[in-house]
Amino acid sequence: MAESRATRRTVLKTGLAAVAALAVAGCSTDGGIPSSGGGGGDFDFTAATPAGELIPAESRQTAPAFAGELLDGSDFASSSLAGQIVVVNFWGSWCAPCRVESPEFQAVSTDVADAGVSFLGVAVRDQRQLAQAFTDDFAITYPSLFDPSGEIALTFRGFPANVVPTTILIDRDNRVAGVYVSAVAEEDLRAILQELLAEDPSGTPTTSPPDD
Repeated sequence: MAESRATRRTVLKTGLAAVAALAVAGCSTDGGIPSSGGGGGDFDFTAATPAGELIPAESRQTAPAFAGELLDGSDFASSSLAGQIVVVNFWGSWCAPCRVESPEFQAVSTDVADAGVSFLGVAVRDQRQLAQAFTDDFAITYPSLFDPSGEIALTFRGFPANVVPTTILIDRDNRVAGVYVSAVAEEDLRAILQELLAEDPSGTPTTSPPDD
């Protein structure tokens, strides 16, 4: 009996530790989504970008083209965002960290909408009705692709799409400037977007002209 109780305590502690880790790192999708696939572009995921940092301009790879159906049923193609900075956020209505992150993303998207920054959600491993209710509940105004099978994620080769939330930043030259495989804090998102906005289209930081 004592051994059985000790075993149950060990299992309980292990389970609580797993839940805690999941809450910090994000949610895994049921069954997972294969983390490699085709798609155009040169991007091939090798490692997550540290929080609050960007991939150096000289190391950025071309983002793949992708297309799909938005939650409202209309068609979408990534080519419609050409020349803009794009924040692609993979989320699910079943994901607890997404419930914290999404309202913060909405606030940031409103503040930078006129600066040439577009936000795009991707609802993965979800039901359309639940995903739509999620965006309604949190008053999310930027569009979200409905991607229950993870096809959009597969266009980003090697991208660990079984972890949600995950955010990909794309610069004005359609290059992947950051891949964050956990929730992104609002202050970090604002800081890295300001860095991208300060770059010229070639990825070089702009500088003020010298005083006479």
